[in-house]
Amino acid sequence: MSTEPRINDRIRVPEVRLVGPSGEQVGIVPLAKALELAQEYDLDLVEVAATARPPVCKLMDYGKFKYESAMKAREARKNQAHTVIKEMKLRPKIDPHDYDTKKGHVVRFLKQGDKVKITIMFRGREQSRPELGFRLLQRLADDVQDLGFVESSPKQDGRNMIMVLGPHKKKTEAMAEARALADARKAERLGRTPGSDAAADDDELAEDLAADDLVADDLVAEDLADDDAVIEAQDAPVEAPAAEAEAPVEQPAASQGA
Repeated sequence: MSTEPRINDRIRVPEVRLVGPSGEQVGIVPLAKALELAQEYDLDLVEVAATARPPVCKLMDYGKFKYESAMKAREARKNQAHTVIKEMKLRPKIDPHDYDTKKGHVVRFLKQGDKVKITIMFRGREQSRPELGFRLLQRLADDVQDLGFVESSPKQDGRNMIMVLGPHKKKTEAMAEARALADARKAERLGRTPGSDAAADDDELAEDLAADDLVADDLVAEDLADDDAVIEAQDAPVEAPAAEAEAPVEQPAASQGA
């Protein structure tokens, strides 16, 4: 079944208890009157209490109401802390490098506000040496004591020895710090903070560049004007001197005798 409330024409009752847009009580009115008021206010008639007699309806912008409800639910989920138990498995004769790697994972889990279940796995003859696993668990607890504490002391469970570490920091605090760190990194990637000395230097540099651009534009304009003058002078028609134009062309003497 749909969990959406009935609105406008979907409401099938003869009368409703009407609540105005500002939360004021209008009273019990016929459904037709309530729909008429909704059209008058350009709002929706929303059934907010279907089990009441008569049902309670309110005049509101249903689209805006759904959007605000979704945003509130999203914020609630963002701030909700889920208790998670991580698990890390080790061997009694673990290599030092592997131990450092495993310890790094435990540190990360504790910083995130999660509990960590440490399991020491015994194989073969190792089961006769439980003190090896106990010393390893104690060593790990000492290495991460700044971030977590021993919530459940080491105890034997068949072939395994189990210890639970709890974080000093609550999950909500760890989430808030993680969000703050992410926001700081995002701000750093986007640029410098407005009003800072670096931002002032950037503004001064931008002004200098703008002034240089204006000077360059003036020089280019002058050069273009000079070029236009030269082009006009080259395109002007060249007139021959009058004396040279009117001078008769003399024929050679040999051609005259012939």
